[in-house]
Amino acid sequence: MRKNNLVIFSLSCLLFCYTMTVTAQKQFTLKSPNGKLETSISVGKTVEYSVSHEGDLILSKSSVSMTLADGSAFGINARLSGSSVKAVNQTIDASVYKRNKITDNYNELALKFKGDYNIIFRAYNDGIAYRFVSTSKKPFIIENEQAEFNFPADVKVFVAYANKPETTPLENQFSNSFEQPYHNIALSAWNKKRLGISPLVVEGAKGKKVCITEADLMNYPGMFLYPRETANGLKGVFAPYPKDTRQGGHNELQILVGSRESFIAKSDGPANFPWRVVIVAEKDSELADSDMVYKLATPSQGDYSWVKPGKVAWDWWNDWNLYSVDFRAGINNETYKYYIDFASEYGIEYVILDEGWAVNKKADLFQVIPEINLPELVSYAKAKNVDLILWAGYHAFDRDLEKVCKHYSEMGIKGFKVDFMDRDDQIMVDFHRRAAEMGAKYKVLIDFHGTYKPTGLQRTYPNVINFEGVNGLEQLKWSGPELDQVTYDVTIPFIRQVAGPMDYTQGAMRNATKGNYRNVYNEAMSQGTRCRQLAEYIIFESPLNMLCDSPSNYMSEPECTKFIAAVPTVWDNTISLDGEIGKCVSIARQKGNIWYVGAMTNWDARSMELDLSFLGEGNFKGEVFKDGINADRAARDYKKETIDIPSNKKLPVSMAPGGGYVIKITRK
Repeated sequence: MRKNNLVIFSLSCLLFCYTMTVTAQKQFTLKSPNGKLETSISVGKTVEYSVSHEGDLILSKSSVSMTLADGSAFGINARLSGSSVKAVNQTIDASVYKRNKITDNYNELALKFKGDYNIIFRAYNDGIAYRFVSTSKKPFIIENEQAEFNFPADVKVFVAYANKPETTPLENQFSNSFEQPYHNIALSAWNKKRLGISPLVVEGAKGKKVCITEADLMNYPGMFLYPRETANGLKGVFAPYPKDTRQGGHNELQILVGSRESFIAKSDGPANFPWRVVIVAEKDSELADSDMVYKLATPSQGDYSWVKPGKVAWDWWNDWNLYSVDFRAGINNETYKYYIDFASEYGIEYVILDEGWAVNKKADLFQVIPEINLPELVSYAKAKNVDLILWAGYHAFDRDLEKVCKHYSEMGIKGFKVDFMDRDDQIMVDFHRRAAEMGAKYKVLIDFHGTYKPTGLQRTYPNVINFEGVNGLEQLKWSGPELDQVTYDVTIPFIRQVAGPMDYTQGAMRNATKGNYRNVYNEAMSQGTRCRQLAEYIIFESPLNMLCDSPSNYMSEPECTKFIAAVPTVWDNTISLDGEIGKCVSIARQKGNIWYVGAMTNWDARSMELDLSFLGEGNFKGEVFKDGINADRAARDYKKETIDIPSNKKLPVSMAPGGGYVIKITRK
């Protein structure tokens, strides 16, 4: 990381501190660098904060604390021993991200307390964050954390519930796959039988949006959200520490929690606890381009120049279905050589061997089925300039973590897609860090599937190249029309993607209108148009990006396949152009001298005007893929054309229901 223009100002530049003689509370005010966002903090019997934006109350007084097993607490009957402030304006160099340089500009207030802890507040132009820091050198146990988010009214919220039946008690909902569609409801209408997954978005005053999430989660349980007992508030809920566990679940690859302790976390000494993050956006489109989580994460250490983002030819979604071949398709070397040949022809960097290459129900990654010869496949792929990634069930990976990474790295395997963690308690969160660290040691990529949302681990360990925690395209293998994937697609850029990259796995060549869609497990299709699938490669952030469909289908559609294969997966710059949660989105991304712009709509046909003024002066042309005139009847219908960008840089576009639009822009 390169830091430029680091500036530290005096206390008087950032906040005002005074003592209230009646209440004996100390009051602090911390403002964002542009002065629009303000958090007020009071310290007394409790520590409370509130947030306002240009005079609009975003969060009313909300308490923060941590209770410890020894009866003490951070933030209750708090005894302030000092405070300090600083202003930071620096540049972060990012190598595996949606832009290569990030402006990191914030004001910070550090409150120091007797009892060996601090609370750090930061004010950015687009949000507020705070964290607890323990300075104790002794081990201690955290019974619970109080993280409140109180609102001035019965606000509307976009929430995804934990994917457990509502008959499941709340304490049993902590184990889940973090894949659910969103509900846009009044906070008072929250289903009290369900935990909410973070991030979530709240509708504030004057159309402003508030995204609540967390960052720098390293050795601590992740945060669910749930309504407070009093009106108009949410609180953080955290999975208690596992007490009894057993092997089981999907093909004996999971570790299931039988019972839990009465506390949420253990600490061996000094610790930085996760940032609680409140992102404030004046327009929906700002959420689709937030850097808050990345900026708050621990910077990486060491050399990660070996990390190679790219595309992946994927086998599982298309069920290894090949046609016009003279061998039996399936989990065997002939099939994977075909995938490798396809990847090589189109310049696709990786082929993945998903579940099935290791002996089933053994949770042993050294037991390879006889139909697969991995050294032969590695050698074949290398000769074709293609690399291989292996799928790994969580328990099989963790039980022999270093041995697996060392063995397969030496063989030439370049990464692992680790699946079925399905928890975010402290033990599981720490596994993610350990897996990232071990992967870095042996120079293998880690794609966390079957897991919770990212919280910045991809900055700390850039070999962690993707995360699921998203209701991705795989759902359409088994979900009927009751799942509205099209609306979900234009919702997640403003909520889930705020947290970081998504292993959504797009790229379907079988496309269906709303009336024609049905779930077919072995020959799955997408909802919405062909151009929507193309646009998702631009709109969705995914440094390791799957091509979900069959090579046979892709080779029957060479125009679309060439476009998909050529779209970068990391970028020099990103600009969120326009959008509204659940309705539409448009994003521009730059790589070198080329700009890619993608747009998507919900099930409403839509016309938009794309503002391309970011191109600057000069003449430009664009390679366009747009919905065909009959795309509302046959979703695969599209038209490819080359156009001149209008001199006023205003480009009108039209999309069919469930449609999309993409344009690759170059200078003439």
